[in-house]
Amino acid sequence: MLFKKDVQQIIEHGLTVDKINDQIETFKNGIPYADVITAASINNGILQLTKQEQEDLVNLYETKRDALELVKFVPASGAATRMFKFLHQFLDTYDPEKGRLLDYIRKGNHTQVALFFKSIGDFAFVNMVRKKIRMHYPNYKNSKKGERAVMLAKMLLHEEGLNFSMLPKGLIPFHKYNKYYTTAFEEQLFEAAFYATANDEAYLHFTFSEKHVDFFREEFEEVKKRVSKKTKKRFNISYSFQKPETDTIAVTGNNKVFRDKDNQLIFRPSGHGALLKNLNEINADLVFIKNIDNVVAEDYVPVIAFHKKVLAGKLVTVQEKIFNYMHQLCEETVSKQTVNEVKSFLWNELNKKEIPDSILALKSVLNRPLRVCGVVKNTGAPGGGPFWIKDDQGNMSLQIVEMAQIDTQNNHQRSIANEATHFNPVDLVCGLRDYEGNKFDLQKFSDPNSGFISLKSQYGKPLKALELPGLWNGAMAHWNTIFIEVPLQTFNPVKTVNDLLQKEHRPNL
Repeated sequence: MLFKKDVQQIIEHGLTVDKINDQIETFKNGIPYADVITAASINNGILQLTKQEQEDLVNLYETKRDALELVKFVPASGAATRMFKFLHQFLDTYDPEKGRLLDYIRKGNHTQVALFFKSIGDFAFVNMVRKKIRMHYPNYKNSKKGERAVMLAKMLLHEEGLNFSMLPKGLIPFHKYNKYYTTAFEEQLFEAAFYATANDEAYLHFTFSEKHVDFFREEFEEVKKRVSKKTKKRFNISYSFQKPETDTIAVTGNNKVFRDKDNQLIFRPSGHGALLKNLNEINADLVFIKNIDNVVAEDYVPVIAFHKKVLAGKLVTVQEKIFNYMHQLCEETVSKQTVNEVKSFLWNELNKKEIPDSILALKSVLNRPLRVCGVVKNTGAPGGGPFWIKDDQGNMSLQIVEMAQIDTQNNHQRSIANEATHFNPVDLVCGLRDYEGNKFDLQKFSDPNSGFISLKSQYGKPLKALELPGLWNGAMAHWNTIFIEVPLQTFNPVKTVNDLLQKEHRPNL
């Protein structure tokens, strides 16, 4: 039941009562699971290119790129809190007055804690945290090992120290070079210079949290001269925020609206699917999408860039064929040979299992946003992957499906999920314009019924949250999709701070 003050709060948030009621109905009725038919695999929805094919696509992209408007789109609003989750738990559960650090680690099997403190000198932020320690703990060196560990963790995470747990992940020092360190934000700029530039100009769009935008602006002013000097490129940055009107209402386990201590409604960000509105405002020929934390040290960038250009070359090749066919299909008379060519193209290159007969329907299938997605071999990492699914009309299509969208209580569906050979690392190249150069309205190609409900907690109480169709999941459900296998070394996300100890995050000094 909504009260008058609730209606006012809903309107002030940019939402409508009808939308909130629809969301509550969704909680009550649930969201149907994806009907997964089989996992995509090599030669069954996933292309495995030879070295020569890769090089040909890279060369093609290099010849075309200066005539294209390119943008690199980087979701970057995530806070770094989860990166340091095990250190927060350490501060909550370890008391140096009651026992030795070594005993705590052994008893609780706290291997991540042990690795972190053992390797502290290898992190890019080591000198920063040591400076804070000297300011706040003059007796640090004379303290016991456990006490020193607590001091260090506090200076890293808490407000009086570096306050890293409240910073966006993009501004945490990731890589340590001889005379400076770099953040994930700076590495995204550096990497873009190798594949997302035309005429020596790089355009990047970041989605920040509004409260962090000044921090990113400061960082850009600080590093742009260094990156420009190293790459001989000019950098142009734009940014946007996840829009409040994409938030969703939180409910209790009984599907009643969840309220805070002041009896106010709780709205929650609706996942990365909300960024479809942000992506829809990008006007470019070709857009690269990559998460903020999936970066590498400079030594490894050429390999990353090569495979990005492979994906871009494939997109340009397929897009040119689509545009050519669209122009032919729009002529007054269309030959039977052209129609047959289009049908063959849809089957062989765009993985369409249902091929329409009419020219109008063929144009409808062709004239859609196009994405070429890199996928890596499955390592058991959490997240989505490429699958063949069937919609409620019985049509099969290739989709990126999150595990939360699969009914793992169903033995058959679970076995299909377990057979997945590849994983989605969020490595996309997208074509957002049609054959006449007009920008697609991306919201017309989304599946609004493919979100999911997740269980969260607030104030120590359980709640249910509604996530919109994911940006590369349901939000792109009706795009034309091509999957290409890329090497595992192109996927280097930083989920915990200890991931920064892997070799791809360690410059060869």
